Amino acid sequence: MIVIAAGVEVQSFRDIVALRLGLYFEDSKLEFLADVLQQRMQQTGCHHFSLYQKCISTSAPGREEIRALAEQLTVCETYFFRYAEQFQAFAEVVIPDRIRARGNDRRLRFLSAGCASGEEAYSVAILIRERFPELASWDIEIYGFDINAPMVAKAVQARYSAWSLRETPSDIRLKYFRADGRDFLLDGNVKSAATFEERNLVEEDPSVWQFDAFDAVFCRNVTMYFAVVVTRSVIARITQSLIPGGYLFLGHAETLRAISQEFHLRHTHETFYYQRRQAYERADTSISSLPPVGNDSIRRPIMELVEADASWFETIRRASERIANLTQEKDGTAKIAPGNIDRHTPNSQERKPPCWDRAVAIELLRKERFSEAMELLRALPAESETDPDTQLLMAVLLTNGGDLAEAEKVCRNVLNLDELNAGAHYLMALCREHANDLDGAVRHDQASTYLDAEFAMPHLHLGLIAKRSADVETARRELTRALPLLDREDISRILLFGGGFTREALVEFCRAELRICGGAS
Repeated sequence: MIVIAAGVEVQSFRDIVALRLGLYFEDSKLEFLADVLQQRMQQTGCHHFSLYQKCISTSAPGREEIRALAEQLTVCETYFFRYAEQFQAFAEVVIPDRIRARGNDRRLRFLSAGCASGEEAYSVAILIRERFPELASWDIEIYGFDINAPMVAKAVQARYSAWSLRETPSDIRLKYFRADGRDFLLDGNVKSAATFEERNLVEEDPSVWQFDAFDAVFCRNVTMYFAVVVTRSVIARITQSLIPGGYLFLGHAETLRAISQEFHLRHTHETFYYQRRQAYERADTSISSLPPVGNDSIRRPIMELVEADASWFETIRRASERIANLTQEKDGTAKIAPGNIDRHTPNSQERKPPCWDRAVAIELLRKERFSEAMELLRALPAESETDPDTQLLMAVLLTNGGDLAEAEKVCRNVLNLDELNAGAHYLMALCREHANDLDGAVRHDQASTYLDAEFAMPHLHLGLIAKRSADVETARRELTRALPLLDREDISRILLFGGGFTREALVEFCRAELRICGGAS
């Protein structure tokens, strides 16, 4: 009889899965994990969880058990030419850029990390054959790996159902696939262009993660299932394996916000992707990356970690509590002393920009005393110009005070420090609209919504811009997206980016605009 003490042992099993596979499962999935655990204990003949733990920790049996778990727990849904706009960017931006960069080297290397059954890697191979016949004489390698052994075997076999070809153009299907019963066999020349292996993305593997090995990496819809600490580790390995100037494609629901500052955000072909910084412009990763987290981080989802650990939001949330403890002057302002009161510095030997207490300036913002708040920030040491949190607050004050030209300058400084700052992109959108650059405003709003899917204000702004441009359908869509986000928007962001309005006022405003556009509010 299999014995499982549901609570503690399932929690321990979840930790094992997170550690060995990188996968994070919410509390709502504990019942599912309990079922998987019971099945695996039966399959391995382990009648008690302690025996199963011992089995999975030993070298050879443990590796086989991890393979079995990967088969049951990983999500392998994919198809040819998924996210067509990313492949357009790959063909029209990435490959030409890498051809120029390689020059006489005449070789290109591409990786599909978490390749599942191989459709992504083969899509790259087909695209190169179709769009770049001049590369036929180049040394081109397309490499895919996945932890799910049956999926890797399917990739090697290159036999697919019609469902895998559902987004494949008919001419490409006729040219590169041959019907065989109910399935389709991939053309042999394309099949030979890619190689596949079974490997674990979350493990250190020097044979894969060699320095400057790849020109572009596809790692799409993989990290969305990881704990944030695992995602950071995986992205760090991908970064070192990308040649400077190389490209990274993530899934639509994944970003590098709060994960890495080693990339530029790129936006073309109505999609977002990343380009690794050149060696001479390597980012200071201390500026906006989250501090190291403890062992309990494998149990916490990404958004919870961002909210809990990001000093910017925590500073605002606790501002009112701290204001009472600060020394008040007669005119209602206070002296701000620099000090690392919010930001945890894990290594005292590292030289990082100090982080200042902005609580009083935030309270003055709340009271709409913008000029006094600005005086406080301008009195800070010159080093504050390299602190994105302080600079973002200054941009907020300038925007609310009506000086959008100066606000834009400060926003550009913030984005130079932290290119993935969703708040700075939103303020830039306001500034660009003020300058009658609606296309620029839309681009920054879109960047903001991509970087933070829960941020309500850029959706509201996109709706208003679309309404102004008589694009009623887009206006209705964006306002509809904004409404539920406003209902649950963090109060600190309402204060910062709500233009002085309360949540209730913003919700009612959004509803009114939606009604005007013919939407249900």
